Amino acid sequence: MADELELLRGADPAPPDGPHFGDGPLDHNAERRLEQLLRDPGNGLPTRPGDRGLLSGRLRDLLLPGPRRLRLAWGVVATAVVAALTLTLVLSGPGTPPAVAAPRPLVVETGSTPVPLRRMAERAAAVAETPDAPRLRKGTHVQSWSLGMSDDKPPITLPEERIVRWRADDSHTELVVATDPRHPGRPVLSDAGGESHLVDDGHVLLDRTYPPSWSDAPPMSPPPRDPARLRAYLMEAQYTDTPLTTPELLDAMATLLDHWTLGARESAALARLLAGAEGLRPVGRVTDRLGRRGQAYVNDTGGVRRMLIMDPATGAVLGLESTLTAPEPAFGVEKGDVMSYSAWMR
Repeated sequence: MADELELLRGADPAPPDGPHFGDGPLDHNAERRLEQLLRDPGNGLPTRPGDRGLLSGRLRDLLLPGPRRLRLAWGVVATAVVAALTLTLVLSGPGTPPAVAAPRPLVVETGSTPVPLRRMAERAAAVAETPDAPRLRKGTHVQSWSLGMSDDKPPITLPEERIVRWRADDSHTELVVATDPRHPGRPVLSDAGGESHLVDDGHVLLDRTYPPSWSDAPPMSPPPRDPARLRAYLMEAQYTDTPLTTPELLDAMATLLDHWTLGARESAALARLLAGAEGLRPVGRVTDRLGRRGQAYVNDTGGVRRMLIMDPATGAVLGLESTLTAPEPAFGVEKGDVMSYSAWMR
């Protein structure tokens, strides 16, 4: 049987700079599980003839002698046990497959030709002049993935779909379901109620009708069709009177698209505004998480890479992805982890 100690060292479940499972007292559950592991190495796991379960005699011998060695080995094993228990409780349930993993960053297709934002704005303007061009509609239909983090629990990705529809009397409905279109039918994670747990695909998180309401302030008021006026509108939506940086502009755009489904003219104004943003560079073609082909534009600022995805035919915004360009050990996230992703639909 392989040397379990070497396997644990190779896996390195508790690196020196890791944020979790540092030196300190174990909780009651961890102590109980560790004591059970030391007394019964098999721990109920299937073994082969001649094996002694999770802890072989060699590893058990290393655990027992000497206080310093005991402390080190105790920490390694306890970390493995607690981590296994946490993942089991959070990511699986009786008779259900494990929840889907966090999405990987979108990948630009090798050899694809980047399209400048200025040309994308020209395409959007051409679409706006067609007789059957899409019209502005209040409300949104968005699929999102967001990373939930805390300083004492592993980060989890929460996929949700939200549909907001407004009526003629200024009342509106909001429907939110837990679903991940990349893996239809599989359970997904939700934090409804304050604790992460598995729910069925399509589980309704919110279904509510709101009474009539009206506001003339952004983002509730209709967005303008002129780039300069749209810039001022987005600044007001972000509660600032100073020019928006490119990351702030992209965040303001997301706020707008979470309230409105843009028509062709509004999309053309937004494309022209984005074409003038500093540090938003074209990188090539991508396929988004709903299977749509798009052109990607990237901005790297403050340890976060924001990727804007636009429809190559119409210039409409399809999605926005934010990924880390540096690790955040305090929250257990690494470079390249997807912090958030939104895919907007008509």
